[in-house]
Amino acid sequence: MRAVDIIQKKRDGGELSREEISFLIQGYSKGEVPDYQLSAWAMAVYFQGMNARETGDLTMEMAMSGDQVDLSPIAGIKVDKHSTGGVGDKTTVVLAPLVASAGVPVAKMSGRGLGHTGGTLDKLESITGFSIEMDRERFFDQVGEIGAAVIGQSGNITPADKKLYALRDVTATVESIPLIASSVMSKKIAAGADAIVLDVKTGSGAFMKTLDDSIALAQAMVDIGTHLGRNTVAIISDMDQPLGYGIGNALEIKEGIETLKGHGPKDLQEVCLILGSQMLVLGGKAKDEAEARSILMTHIEDGTALEKFKQIVSAQGGDVSQIDDPEKLPAAKRFIEVKAKTKGYIEGIQAEEIGIAAMLLGAGRETKESVIDLAVGIQLSKKVGDAVEIGDTLAVLHINDASDKKVEEAEGKVLEAYRITSESVPPLPLVFALVTKDGVTRY
Repeated sequence: MRAVDIIQKKRDGGELSREEISFLIQGYSKGEVPDYQLSAWAMAVYFQGMNARETGDLTMEMAMSGDQVDLSPIAGIKVDKHSTGGVGDKTTVVLAPLVASAGVPVAKMSGRGLGHTGGTLDKLESITGFSIEMDRERFFDQVGEIGAAVIGQSGNITPADKKLYALRDVTATVESIPLIASSVMSKKIAAGADAIVLDVKTGSGAFMKTLDDSIALAQAMVDIGTHLGRNTVAIISDMDQPLGYGIGNALEIKEGIETLKGHGPKDLQEVCLILGSQMLVLGGKAKDEAEARSILMTHIEDGTALEKFKQIVSAQGGDVSQIDDPEKLPAAKRFIEVKAKTKGYIEGIQAEEIGIAAMLLGAGRETKESVIDLAVGIQLSKKVGDAVEIGDTLAVLHINDASDKKVEEAEGKVLEAYRITSESVPPLPLVFALVTKDGVTRY
């Protein structure tokens, strides 16, 4: 078998066998297939695509390139949740305790990526003392005892995917649905989930900007999960404005705590209820979404979900008093209000621009070496549909050590992100579609 023949076969629209895919991916992982040949293959896939079976085989080859986690020592159906990323997306902070409080074990392993704001691990590390490091045995014990744990990903999970992603990033082959789908799902499969709920974002602040592209990606990932024997569903949710009002690590933890108390932003609560309901159904704790939603609301209202979050924080070394009093969380030293220069109604908020503004203040990583300031970020005051007068506060910048130049740039980006129109604007839909193995249901 030769790499050049496999590249040519895919270039000409052929269907690759499992053996051919394995030869390329395992060979590349071991350094036996060079970068230039895998680059050529990735470009062939970009133009010719892959069918569901090929994409499933690619996913398994990447999952098998490193450690695979066996969650069978933990009782129950382990349901994982993955979001394709967005600005203000703190759903895991809410969902892990909320779903665990309803009896579905959440064994969550997250990685640290580059981004406008920190990932889930960075958000949780806003809580003083919270540790995302633990060995496999303790991880299993904690999930078994209290129902949930959120830890850092093993350094050897899907090494082939890490290597391939870095190559795609510099060869203009990132935007390939089979390659994106297999990248996401290989990590979920390696992490040992029995069932998977996907939150696929769509809109200006999402990787997929259009609804059709988002649905196509969701279908590809659901097909992979189905092909590999994992019950998988996907929700297509809005990212044409940030989720909630807080963007930045400690700000998002505060908002997550408020949501667990039942006082959080309506959009964040609703997305969490929709995703959580799917997790309960897949986890066998509810017969349908209506029953699941009722269970979740009960756990919010009676304080069980918040108590579960405290148990997770305590078990992982965090300061539980900061959950009781979120004002004890890291806070910025100074604040700048960004004021509206025109009157009207908020028509849209470019989520990506808000995310970049938060990164300029230090809330995210520009490079792998960047150090995140957990206290800084942006607190929105207005969302889509709100009326606004000249001089009204659109958002508040939370600042520590950012230079005046970066603060000025961040302020400019926030102003540019807000689109104000003279006509009243209806609120944006939160969820556009549900994708299952049986098809697509549009809302």
